[in-house]
Amino acid sequence: MNVKQIAEFVKIEHTLFSLPFVLIGYLIASGEFNHGYGIDLLWILLAAVGARGLAMTLNRIIDRDIDAANPRTQGRHLASGTMSMQTAWILSAVFLLMLLISAGLLNEVALMMAWLPVLAFVIYPYMKRFTWLCHFWLGLCLGLAPAGAWVAIAADTHGWAAITGLFDTQTEFLWAPTILPISLGVALWIAAFDINYARMDVESDREQGIHSFPSKFGERATTRTTIQLTLLWFACFAFSDPMEGIWFLAASGLMAIANIYVVLRKDSFSDFQTTLFRVSMLTGWVLLASLIVGFAIEVPTGLED
Repeated sequence: MNVKQIAEFVKIEHTLFSLPFVLIGYLIASGEFNHGYGIDLLWILLAAVGARGLAMTLNRIIDRDIDAANPRTQGRHLASGTMSMQTAWILSAVFLLMLLISAGLLNEVALMMAWLPVLAFVIYPYMKRFTWLCHFWLGLCLGLAPAGAWVAIAADTHGWAAITGLFDTQTEFLWAPTILPISLGVALWIAAFDINYARMDVESDREQGIHSFPSKFGERATTRTTIQLTLLWFACFAFSDPMEGIWFLAASGLMAIANIYVVLRKDSFSDFQTTLFRVSMLTGWVLLASLIVGFAIEVPTGLED
């Protein structure tokens, strides 16, 4: 199996969803704890690639029978037999090692907490067999991306107190003011995307007894809930306001409007799913760009004071 086939197997393009929020978590932590931009960024990116690859590989392994019964997914590597289970397990081991080694090169806290995303990844494929809340569990999985990057940097300064410790005022945890609402926002944003992604498989899900929001509640409820979730993730990002300026807030509002517009006008697009994918993927990158602009503009101003 060549690199191109591996990239297709793990859907490498979906990394574009989590990567900007990994970088957002890294930038926020670096700004909060005066952490220089160095080799840690490389280990964080490699850990993110390992985690993303592991999540997708486990999902493909566990869901291979479901994929084979769904006309849309029956051409996937394991479902069609173009990849062996042995190869898939080897890939999962490689991605797991990439995650663990990179986390270990960051610090002890990052390594010792690596079990959390791995457990979340293992549980996710089974969720759809029992509950439509699977979409929110997927959101949780991706919400760990900015939190993990933040912890990796914060732990360099505070050790385990990055997770367990309080500010000097003893009123809130270190992670509460900024990274918690960011992670919650990511979780809600991905859940909103995923319930719309599941529109493609409503008939197949009902036939196979797979639980999804659209198959259980229908089209109108899916659209209504998407708008509600979008407003909630906008509120989370607005509340976090990591730069205490207008840039991140404005970007959050702009992308919330864009996402709602696409869902409301879904019937007017020749390919709704592709449009939704592109706008959803763009959301993270626009937010990252706004944060960088905020750093470039706000930080020098603060230094002049």
